Amino acid sequence: MSGGSAGPAPGTHDEVPATAAHDGDLVLVVDFGAQYAQLIARRVREARVYSEIVPHTVTADELLARRPAAVILSGGPASVYAEGAPGLDPAVFDAGTPTFGICYGFQIMANTMGGTVEQTGLAEFGGTALEVTGADPTLFHGLPRQQSVWMSHGDSVTAAPPGFDVVARTAGTPVAAFEDAERRFAGVQFHPEVLHSEHGQAVLEHFLYEIAGCTPSWTTANVIDEQVAAIQAQVGDKRAICGLSGGVDSAVAAALVQRAIGEQLTCVFVDHGLLREGEAEQVERDFVAATGAKLKVVDARQRFLDALAGVADPEDKRKIIGREFIRVFEQAAREVVADADAAGEDVEFLVQGTLYPDVVESGGGSGTANIKSHHNVGGLPDDLAFGLVEPLRTLFKDEVRRVGSQLGLPGEIVGRQPFPGPGLAIRIVGAVDAERLRILRAADAIARAELSAAGLDDEIWQCPVVLLADVRSVGVQGDGRTYGHPIVLRPVSSEDAMTADWSRLPYDVLARISTRITNEVRDINRVTLDVTSKPPGTIEWE
Repeated sequence: MSGGSAGPAPGTHDEVPATAAHDGDLVLVVDFGAQYAQLIARRVREARVYSEIVPHTVTADELLARRPAAVILSGGPASVYAEGAPGLDPAVFDAGTPTFGICYGFQIMANTMGGTVEQTGLAEFGGTALEVTGADPTLFHGLPRQQSVWMSHGDSVTAAPPGFDVVARTAGTPVAAFEDAERRFAGVQFHPEVLHSEHGQAVLEHFLYEIAGCTPSWTTANVIDEQVAAIQAQVGDKRAICGLSGGVDSAVAAALVQRAIGEQLTCVFVDHGLLREGEAEQVERDFVAATGAKLKVVDARQRFLDALAGVADPEDKRKIIGREFIRVFEQAAREVVADADAAGEDVEFLVQGTLYPDVVESGGGSGTANIKSHHNVGGLPDDLAFGLVEPLRTLFKDEVRRVGSQLGLPGEIVGRQPFPGPGLAIRIVGAVDAERLRILRAADAIARAELSAAGLDDEIWQCPVVLLADVRSVGVQGDGRTYGHPIVLRPVSSEDAMTADWSRLPYDVLARISTRITNEVRDINRVTLDVTSKPPGTIEWE
C-alpha cells in the first residue's frame, strides 16, 4: 500500500525547465510522481503566484539557483521508507525557503526533519472529516474547525518533527497537518488542490500569503508583453512559419507571434477535410480578421479522403493522417521558404502551440526542444531545420484561453472545445468517406448548437459525437422501417482531461438534440448517450 496518492510512477525529467520571464514570486512544485502535480501548479497560479514543476531529482543547488519564494512538495504513489522511493535533497530543508508538503510530500518533510511515518493499518481514501486543532493555526485561519478533505494515503505521520505544531487530525490520522511558523514550514496529509477538499484553495493560499509571504501579482495579462519582447529578441528580422489547426493552442500562439513580428509570420492551414462544420471557414475568416495574419491555405481534402479510403482501424487512420499532414505541410513550408528566398529573406523559425503540460509530460527539459506530434497524429521530421518559437510553453489551457481573449481572438476560437488532431476520422467507427463525414458533421453541428442554446458550453469539457458507421439499427420513420446508423453523444466534464465524468445534461436538451438529429440528418435513426466516466473509458471512442 502506498504512502501517498495513487498515480503514475515518477517522471524522468532530465533537467529543470527554464523559468519564463516574469517579475514577482516563483513557487516551485517538486513532483514525486503525483497525478495532481500539474493541478497543484495551476492552483498556485489561480492564487496569482507564478509556479513551475521540477522533478524530485533536483538538487538543492539547482532548486535554489531559481531563487524560489516557496517550494511545494507534491504527493506520490510510493512509501517514504520503501527501497527506491523518491526522495529529496535534504539540503532543501536547510536553505530557509518556505516549504509546504502535500500527502507524500508531507511525509517526506516529516521523515527528513525528524518526525515519524508509519503504516498504521488505517488507510484513508476519498472524502474524510478533518478536525482543526490548536487556537488559530495559520493554515486554517478563519476556516471552519470541522471540514471535509480529500485523502489518499496508506502510511501516516504519527509524530511531527521537533518544532512543528500539529494543527489538524482525522479519525484515522492523528497528524493530518502541521506547521512551524518560525521556520515557515507547513504540510497537510490531504490534497488541498482538488475540489473535493472544501477549503483546500484557502489552505493553499494561507501558506502562500501568510507563511511564505508571496505577493499575488502574477496574471496572464503580463504574459503578452513578456512574450512579445522575447519573440522579438529571438526572431529578430527573420521570418517564421506557423501551422494552424483551427484549435485554440495554435491560434493563440500564432496571434501572439503576429503581435510581436507582424508580416514576418506566415501561417499555414492544411484543410484535411476532417474538421467539424464551419471550422475551416472559421480559420480562414475569423482568425485573419482578428489578427491580420498572412495565411496560406492548402486544400488537401481529397488527398486525405483518398488515403483513408477503406481504412477502419483507428491506429491506421492516425498514422495515415499524420503521414499525409507531414507531407502536405513540408510542401507548403518549402513554398513559403522559396517565396522568402526570392524576396531575399530567411525563414528560420517554426511557431508551435506547445503548452506547459506538454513540456512537463515530455520530461521538462530546457535543452534542445523536440517538435511535438501534430495534434497527436505524428511528428514533423527531424531534419525540418527551423528554430522553435513556443510562446505558450509555460501556460496551462485555461491560461491560454485568457491570453487569446486579451489578444482579441473571437470567442468561437478561444472557447473551442478540445478536438482530436485526426478530427472526425476517429469519431467515425469504421471506414471514412465523404458521405459518412457529411452525416457526422451534420449531427455534430446540431448537438453543438443545442448545447450552446441551452447555455451549457461552460459546463462541459467537450461533447464528442460518434458515428457507428459499421452498425445499422432498425427504426421507424415516415411509417416505414429504416436501417440507419446510430450515433453516440459523449458529453464529459473535466478540468484537464486526465479524468472525466459524463455530464448530466438536462433531459429536455437531450430530447431536442435527439429529435433534431433523427428528423434532420438522413441515415441516422437512433441517438444514444455514453454514460461512462474516465477511467475506465477514454473520452474519445477511438
